[in-house]
Amino acid sequence: MANHPPSASAPLIELEDVTRTYAMGDHVVRALDGVSLTIHEGEFIAIVGPSGSGKSTLMHLLGFMDEPSGGVMRFEGEDVSRIGSGRRAAYRSEKIGFVFQAFNLLPRLNVLDNVLLPLSYHRGTIDKSRRHAEQALERVGLSGRAGHRPGQLSGGERQRVAIARALINQPRLILADEPTGNLDSRNVERILGLFDQLHQEGQTIILVTHDAGVAAHARTQVHMLDGRIQDPASLETAAR
Repeated sequence: MANHPPSASAPLIELEDVTRTYAMGDHVVRALDGVSLTIHEGEFIAIVGPSGSGKSTLMHLLGFMDEPSGGVMRFEGEDVSRIGSGRRAAYRSEKIGFVFQAFNLLPRLNVLDNVLLPLSYHRGTIDKSRRHAEQALERVGLSGRAGHRPGQLSGGERQRVAIARALINQPRLILADEPTGNLDSRNVERILGLFDQLHQEGQTIILVTHDAGVAAHARTQVHMLDGRIQDPASLETAAR
């Protein structure tokens, strides 16, 4: 499967003074309040903050699940601030690989078919799609579990299936939302080690977490509070 090495060219993602507001009756909530952020290809970034800090809202924008209320968002140099829902869906399908806390696997499908799900929206031969799925499972160390159903797997194995599913479209960005939240400490380290490996291979990763220990595995940390990035002039490089 192809990798995307770090590039010194234009940033993968740029946010300039981005806001996201929600109306709650007569009150306006500023979930994001002037966020500016640049993400280059091949980076491993943790977005860190407590509940209500704005990190989930920022994740939704970066994953094309929502759009800004103000400011500019660029992806691969293109202004995507106000694209319609159809184009956002295409970006989610073609450019982003998602990994969620709850795994989001379909219990009636076996592991291979769960990994194949993102390819069901694309044209291609069945044999080629299966090869891609098998390669993704091999990459996360689960080649021997292809015929199992999610209920037959441990939590750590289910999350590795979810990562394989995220990889199958060779995404420009993997967006992981609290990916270790449902795992014991042993599986937390295994999943974080897998993210480390993917980063070393050139994959761009954004990991959203409230856990400082998990965030420490990223190379850069972006700390959020009250809808703003703390110390935006200089992102904190995590100690390795």
